[in-house]
Amino acid sequence: MKKYYVFTLLISLCFLSAKVHGQEKQIQIVYGGNFTKDEAQFPGASIFSKDDKQVQFRHQGADLWCDIAIFYPAENKIRAKGNITLIQGDSIFMNAGQLDYNGVSQLAKAWESVSLKNTDMTLTPSDTLYFNREKQEAYYNKKGTIVDSQNTLTSDIGRYYLTPKKYQFLSRVEVVNPEYKLRSQQLDYYTTSKNAYMYGPSTIYGKEYTFYCERGYYNMTTESGYGIKNTKINYNNRIIEGDSVYFNKNRKFASATNNIVVTDTINNGVIRAHYAEVFKAKDSVFATKKAVSISLVEKDSLYMHGDTIMLTGKPDARILRAFRGAKFYKTDLSGKCDSIHFDQRTGLTQLIKKPIIWNGENQMTGDVIHLKSDPKTKSLDSLEVLNNAFIVAKDTIRKIGFNQAKGKDMFGIFENNALRFLNLIKNTELIYYLYDKEQELMGINKTICSEIAIEMVNNDISEITFITAPDGTIYPLSELPVIDRKLEGFLWFGDERIRSKDDIFGPEDLQIKLAKIRGITHPIDRENPSNTEEKTKENQLSQK
Repeated sequence: MKKYYVFTLLISLCFLSAKVHGQEKQIQIVYGGNFTKDEAQFPGASIFSKDDKQVQFRHQGADLWCDIAIFYPAENKIRAKGNITLIQGDSIFMNAGQLDYNGVSQLAKAWESVSLKNTDMTLTPSDTLYFNREKQEAYYNKKGTIVDSQNTLTSDIGRYYLTPKKYQFLSRVEVVNPEYKLRSQQLDYYTTSKNAYMYGPSTIYGKEYTFYCERGYYNMTTESGYGIKNTKINYNNRIIEGDSVYFNKNRKFASATNNIVVTDTINNGVIRAHYAEVFKAKDSVFATKKAVSISLVEKDSLYMHGDTIMLTGKPDARILRAFRGAKFYKTDLSGKCDSIHFDQRTGLTQLIKKPIIWNGENQMTGDVIHLKSDPKTKSLDSLEVLNNAFIVAKDTIRKIGFNQAKGKDMFGIFENNALRFLNLIKNTELIYYLYDKEQELMGINKTICSEIAIEMVNNDISEITFITAPDGTIYPLSELPVIDRKLEGFLWFGDERIRSKDDIFGPEDLQIKLAKIRGITHPIDRENPSNTEEKTKENQLSQK
């Protein structure tokens, strides 16, 4: 009798399916077990329950097993209960306590101990899981957990796209891995490649780094990636910020593009540029494109610029180099040369090739200029100008000439970061405009001797002392020809003087065009077939 009912029912269902649903494919009964009806509670439904085997249905490549099935043939729907298993092909396995399935829309709604598995992962929602077989998508709207071979992922809202094997997580997303933890507002994650695309505030806490961005990419296997919006990496005692920041844990490398700030958290130094690279293994920073190093000297910031800046060495032994057109500025001291070399351990700053420094209104030149600072306090200590030492300042009262002094070498002493004493030695000469208390010109002092001592107050010459056999004359202005009012080797670079931190940049720095950062207004997902703009982003950054 049971087999007769089943056979009759199948014939009726096939006829009804063709008549009512046209081209819609009807859910097929593979094994019905026990059959009954309850029109009062389930009008129009056929009720199947297991005997020695579970009830089984099939629909368009998927099989459903359960203990009890309430089947609505006219509507092509099933409500399944008890030990449910839904298998699609050889890769999708769903288990639940209860499930509603619509054969027309191919939408399954599952709840009670739900899990969805494939060869890569297991998805467990806390409440209800929806599986749209037509779109090949599974999603939940309350907290869910996914476990794969490497990670445990949780979020409030999640969607799984079966064809690209991609998850999209929304709201309080967290990824836990033995090597790191990731938190994000939105995360698109591919289970095959282990690539993640982050949207909204996102933070990755690695063992050796912390990575924050509001739009970015991350490979969960290699622990490499990049951020393109409000990106910041705390990496090897350095914080790297920029419009676009890339890092690779295995290569121990990070790079940044546009509006970069690299902060030395130990020494409180900062490097700004539009392109920079950080090599963790070498403990070094390379920066270019309007690169500037900023360090604190006492309560004054020292700005150092070059076409290229390199910072190398351990935190207590940094070496700073500025190459090609190097310049520096602090409130009362500035300078320029071809390159600058600073050694943190010794406090020695070397200005290499055609050096010029300005202290207040005083211009100093020589073949070699060294500035020395206290390695502990970082305050300026002394000055060396070696070979062809020359100091020049405009006559500030009548502005008719230049005060000048020269010698083979010149040595200076700083007090409280201000230049206080200068000593010129060997074949020294001086031209100096003398004024009385009423600032009337008394004459021009022209003297030669073996050594000259100069005392400075507020960056101006306060007192001059001639040491060892001075030979000099004070000339009235009318008696000293203009051609004799300049010492041999006199050069004036007043138009090149660096008067502010902005003056360290030349025209070529101001003409730099920033690289276009892609992905700000479009998705950065390289694996989405519809997205062609960002497919090469990681390769471009990793090759720099």
